[in-house]
Amino acid sequence: MLILPETYLARMQTLLGDEYDDFIQSLQRERHYGLRVNNLKITTEVFENQSPFHIEKVQFTSNGFYYKKEDVPAKHPYYYAGLYYIQEPSAMTPAELFPIEEGDKVLDLCAAPGGKSTELGAKLKGTGLLVSNDISASRAKALLKNIELFGIGNSLVTSESPERLATYFSDYFDKILVDAPCSGEGMFRKDPNIIKSWQPDSNEAYNSIQKQILPYAAAMLKPGGYMLYSTCTFAPEENEQVIYHFLDEHDDFELVTLPDRDNFSRGQTHWAGGEAFDMEKAIRLWPHKIRGEGHFIALLHKKGHHQEMYKPYASKTKEKVYEDYTAFEKAYLTCPFDRRRLEVIKDKLYYMPDDIPSLKGLRILRSGLYIGELRKNRFEPSQALASWLKPDMFKQITCLSSSSEDVIRYLKGETIRTDGDKGWHLVTVDGFSLGFGKKTNHMLKNKFQAGWRWM
Repeated sequence: MLILPETYLARMQTLLGDEYDDFIQSLQRERHYGLRVNNLKITTEVFENQSPFHIEKVQFTSNGFYYKKEDVPAKHPYYYAGLYYIQEPSAMTPAELFPIEEGDKVLDLCAAPGGKSTELGAKLKGTGLLVSNDISASRAKALLKNIELFGIGNSLVTSESPERLATYFSDYFDKILVDAPCSGEGMFRKDPNIIKSWQPDSNEAYNSIQKQILPYAAAMLKPGGYMLYSTCTFAPEENEQVIYHFLDEHDDFELVTLPDRDNFSRGQTHWAGGEAFDMEKAIRLWPHKIRGEGHFIALLHKKGHHQEMYKPYASKTKEKVYEDYTAFEKAYLTCPFDRRRLEVIKDKLYYMPDDIPSLKGLRILRSGLYIGELRKNRFEPSQALASWLKPDMFKQITCLSSSSEDVIRYLKGETIRTDGDKGWHLVTVDGFSLGFGKKTNHMLKNKFQAGWRWM
């Protein structure tokens, strides 16, 4: 049973009125477990048909499923193949409702650990650009892993403050997601430890942080672009009041009506502290109305139009520098990379996104797709490349079954036996890429990245 602070309960009773008892009862029930399918690698329909878990569709998302606690999807080879992201169902909603289009330049400003970024990247379908940022360097490392596991190559992963990022990307992005730091009241049932850190003044403290972040995000959005603001808290101080304050100071922005879905509630204008803006265009998710936790979501449009100025990437690296990679590419890849976008940075080879500004001075964890490392007289392909590749893009494949002992041995970093020619092999599970191995005699030397291995 959740033990909640008395001051929190009193405030929720005032907010919810007749719905308060239903809300409290919902928090005492078992939480809901969810996963979201990676449509870069598998369609929702195919996953539903071949899923090894007890799954049920999340009705307010296009690719989300509930699973049973005993399924433990993080301990299945499909997780290591990046076929899904384990995510609380209500947290799937912001990226679900954001109207991302192919070719967009998208920023996820507060992105770690990557639940929403991975869906934004999947929606881009390998086009445009995804910049995933988190100010915390340690959290950004987890973000990077999830971006690479999902096979998102058209990306930059950064660890910067919104203020510094804004100096590089003025009027640059088509879409910006601000999943703002918040008091986390909507996740009390999912993670009771959050209750311990909640204080009566938490809402005002986060209100100040959120108000500081949004103007920097606004400066990075093109005229005509869209910004989606979300939190996982119930407090109006962190939701309607933040949006009201922002709109009051930015008359070049307007609220956009978000669609109704299964048992969604609307934002509340009378909670905003003023009547100038219609907060019912925003939505709220409540745990007593949906099978999930809690979220607030508001979509903002920046008025005006932007003249697009496209600048293709022009590599500064001469092809001779990566000639060992060229030999690897000819031997193994069926789809060669565009030479103008291949860049060597400190002996590492990247496939850079098109149309990016100068990034000198930014804290960057990953620039584009990390293809591999140039070592003395040889090239070593990366785990990120393996996750990005489709099996038909590589000439030598070692196929493993998700039910075999060999796939677990491979994921643990062990050597396995395999047929085929010597050299590099892309290891797959049920036809989905896992990682690399290098065959000598009948044995495949394991190249699955150490930090990703089955524990």
